[in-house]
Amino acid sequence: MSTVLPVIQAELAANSSIDFDEKLAAYGVELRAAAVDTLQVNVGKFCNQACKHCHVDAGPARTEIMTRETAEQVIAAVQKFSIATVDITGGAPELNPSFRYLVTKARALGAHVMVRHNLTVMFESDQEDLPGFFSDHSVEVVSSLPYFLEEQTDAQRGRGVFEKSIEALRRLNAVGYGIEGSGLILDLVYNPVGAFLPPPQASIEADFKRELATRYGISFNHLYTITNMPIRRFLDYLRRSGNEERYMRKLVEAFNPGTVQALMCRTMVSVDWTGKLYDCDFNQMLELGVAPELPQTIADFNPETFARRRIMTGAHCFGCTAGSGSSCGGAVAVSA
Repeated sequence: MSTVLPVIQAELAANSSIDFDEKLAAYGVELRAAAVDTLQVNVGKFCNQACKHCHVDAGPARTEIMTRETAEQVIAAVQKFSIATVDITGGAPELNPSFRYLVTKARALGAHVMVRHNLTVMFESDQEDLPGFFSDHSVEVVSSLPYFLEEQTDAQRGRGVFEKSIEALRRLNAVGYGIEGSGLILDLVYNPVGAFLPPPQASIEADFKRELATRYGISFNHLYTITNMPIRRFLDYLRRSGNEERYMRKLVEAFNPGTVQALMCRTMVSVDWTGKLYDCDFNQMLELGVAPELPQTIADFNPETFARRRIMTGAHCFGCTAGSGSSCGGAVAVSA
């Protein structure tokens, strides 16, 4: 029988928000949205990789793919409401047939476009021109790299991934990405391989910049640390390795109220491959939709309605509020 804290175990099973909301209340903190300036668009779960930590549970066998009709609804919302940022993710978003349509249209409407790019997709059929495509549209490229050494990276993402990732980074550097003064932003994402919190973002960024430059001649702009969320494949790993209780205790005990006002759910709305709306990508993977009194799909989205909305929460939210906090843009606060 599992030794996980009973309340936390129940939350993970039922996606209840009781413990997290009670934690907020204990600190006199309220979690409500501010103005929405970002649409994070998950175009599906199809991916050329099947990473061990993937909270999306993406992989080559997944068939969930956003249709052109839904992509057009996303662009219609960007145009109608002058959305400032479109953050495109997956799976490997580049493998979606509507990916380049989304990028091109969003940029033409003046939106800043970010792409969650896994680097190795660049070596898939008809994807070799991605560095040039990204550059032509001034896309901000955000790429996960578990570590600056091969063993740790391949352990998390699969054999041969590190070698391809280094080559992909060199190709991005070659067109100006990560080069000072180019205006082409290349960010890396670090999340721990095991059941522990990431180190301070500034220190690990310095390590990555030094080691990637020295070992491989690679440069980049920023490194974001992201805490592994106890959902999907990472939760499976925690249970298989007997680390679920320890990890959940670590997250709860590291709760930092100073992270709450900077959480990504306050300024963004997540759109899934069917057009359904969520407060964040993690909620999306748990099928924990936006509050029922709100419009549920991108076709009915209105940012005024979503401003000041109540955020749907669960035990996994302790991952975003532990220590320095975690978001798709990295750490959000000084560690408590």
